[in-house]
Amino acid sequence: MLTDDSQCTKKTPLYPTHLESNAKMTEFCGWSMPIQYPKGIIAEVKAVRDSAGIFDVSHMGRLEFEGPRSQYFLGTILSADLMALKLGRSKYNFICNKDGGIIDDAMVYRVGDERFLLIVNAGNTDKDLQWIASQPVDDSGCNMEILTNKTAMIAIQGPQAVALVDEVTAGSASKIGRFRIANVSFDGCDATLARTGYTGEDGFEIIVPADQGSDLWSHLKNSGAVECGLGARDVLRLEAGLPLHGNDISTCTNPYEAGFGRFVYKEAPDYVAGDSLVQISATDPPRLLVGFKMIGRGIPRPGLRILSCLSGENTSSLIGTVTSGTYSPTVDGGIGMGYVERKYSEVGNQIVIDVRGRLVEAEIVKLPFYKQF
Repeated sequence: MLTDDSQCTKKTPLYPTHLESNAKMTEFCGWSMPIQYPKGIIAEVKAVRDSAGIFDVSHMGRLEFEGPRSQYFLGTILSADLMALKLGRSKYNFICNKDGGIIDDAMVYRVGDERFLLIVNAGNTDKDLQWIASQPVDDSGCNMEILTNKTAMIAIQGPQAVALVDEVTAGSASKIGRFRIANVSFDGCDATLARTGYTGEDGFEIIVPADQGSDLWSHLKNSGAVECGLGARDVLRLEAGLPLHGNDISTCTNPYEAGFGRFVYKEAPDYVAGDSLVQISATDPPRLLVGFKMIGRGIPRPGLRILSCLSGENTSSLIGTVTSGTYSPTVDGGIGMGYVERKYSEVGNQIVIDVRGRLVEAEIVKLPFYKQF
């Protein structure tokens, strides 16, 4: 049975550690989380791009599925081709409703022959669980365990991330390939290392028992990793062209108009969104998610209007809406993403962002804004 704890703010196992570091805390998806540390968001972003930063991502949902029918059951709700997912590897995917709308985006890992780990967004965990429970598919032979409150999860990202994790895992980290997952030993306990992330940098997302989270954080911090909050994480993911559910993707969008059709496997038996996504993929979407850089002075924010600025047009018309936007210290300017009408979506097109009544020129660019690999 699902419980509604939305009326109380939850705390991760690292909450006391954040307070000790004088982090600025904020409520995020029902969790008390650090938005930034005393050095500030820009310094944290630069630390990840230049060396290594650590993030508390324990608020994200961690669901384990095990049993002889776990692959089949997950194949009915996820967009990934699980038959092709080898042991110790991962796939980015979508949880879509029957109409193809995106309930959530997630990472799925095969951690055993009949065992999978699904990482979902903190703000969608309850909705994901309700969607999973509502499926009419026979789920016998597939047992689900919620690991979120039993574990802590720390992301370490940046050029020096692998070397720092090697120091605390006796050299095990560097043996794990990108987008792979493995169990290692940390300080006498089992730790799960996934070489994935949400910043565009190399690094790991590390899962340990809840009571080991603070020790792991301290080890990584003392080794040189910089503490980072949600503010820096949002800037980094936008620079990397990665979507944020609730902003860039939602149940009102589908993977094809968002530019992620390559992560959809429509042919899975009994896939709940399969028929809808086949139909959607057969036609060109009328709008597309694009990235843009500001030419004039101004910082784009979600909800701002995007106007046309094509040669030959005498007046600007509304062609879309900004879904994500910020100042990027890496690019040294304003960047954003948003949906625009298809005919305006080509790279190089000039557009206009309505920044609180001030029309500021911008240019559509190829995503990502920053690419390490």
